[in-house]
Amino acid sequence: MEKKVYEIMQKNRKVAEISETGFCKIYDESFLPYNLYLEENDDIDTLVNNVTNFYYWCATRVLTLDRKYAKEILNSIGMRQAVTDRERAQIALSYRCASLTDVFWVRQKGEEITFEEINLYNNHLKNTFIDISLRGKQYTADNHELAKDLSTNGCFPKAWKREEEGFILLKDGGEDAVERELLASRICQCFDVSQVIYQKSYFSHEKVTKSENITSLETSLASMEAFEIYAQNHDRDVKEYILSLDSHNYYMMNIIDYLVGNTDRHWGNWGVLVDTKNNKPISLHKLMDFNRAFYAYDNIDGANCQTTFYKKMSQREAAEEAVKKIGLNQIKEVKKSYFEALPQYWGMFEKRLSLLKGI
Repeated sequence: MEKKVYEIMQKNRKVAEISETGFCKIYDESFLPYNLYLEENDDIDTLVNNVTNFYYWCATRVLTLDRKYAKEILNSIGMRQAVTDRERAQIALSYRCASLTDVFWVRQKGEEITFEEINLYNNHLKNTFIDISLRGKQYTADNHELAKDLSTNGCFPKAWKREEEGFILLKDGGEDAVERELLASRICQCFDVSQVIYQKSYFSHEKVTKSENITSLETSLASMEAFEIYAQNHDRDVKEYILSLDSHNYYMMNIIDYLVGNTDRHWGNWGVLVDTKNNKPISLHKLMDFNRAFYAYDNIDGANCQTTFYKKMSQREAAEEAVKKIGLNQIKEVKKSYFEALPQYWGMFEKRLSLLKGI
């Protein structure tokens, strides 16, 4: 049986191709995805690594199995409940690995298809899949409709919805998670930091948050996991590179996460914006994802900070360091009335803010 050959595309630029046996040809290394490493070598170890890396990259472009309703979504498109990277990759490849986070995609060699025909920014998607993503309902859906949910990771149900002004992201997870994200977003808006704004919305008569899509045909998103690989491949220290790109928003992220008790700032939910014209990083992307805010909120120090580049620090220590570097940058008062739905968090928030103001 003839082995398939896949072409890895950035818009309409062919950047590499790889066969199912691992043989690859790189056409433009500078435009490869940050977290995809391939080598042009025919020794067995390299071929195995190429296939492994390619399937892992594809698998990152589909929802993870710990995601709520993941099994229902897979059932709805008539595919098995994937376990391995290769199985998840086959799901992503069924819709050419299209994403709302960047402009990379994959086609089989010889396919007569262009980026304009498959990208999710310009091509309409039916609304059916929103119900599957948010509520776990069973529908029959075409493979390409999975794209509604492929671009966001995490354990909370999410779905993209196209509106006149573009895509918005709806997030559920129960009323408590929704209220926590809304409160954290409102607090965040009282500080000078680039941020995604979360607003209250409803889906099927239940409260959800909605937010803008922060990517476009001109700017893509790369997680810190991916950026770390990019920095290493360019012989750059990751922390120094981030601080040279956007020190203000890096330090503000640590301040905000401490103030709102966000314990979920792993390397998958912060990262950089990338210029699609040259595939180079521009700045940190907007601060987002607060539905696990106000955790570890029973003490003044908070949880361990996950953004200090392997240096062990508490969230309090990271926030104190940030204030010393750039100041608190508060632009308006955080009112007690903001906490009406979650009054139990006001006291600790007040203590943390007072502590930082005293530095």
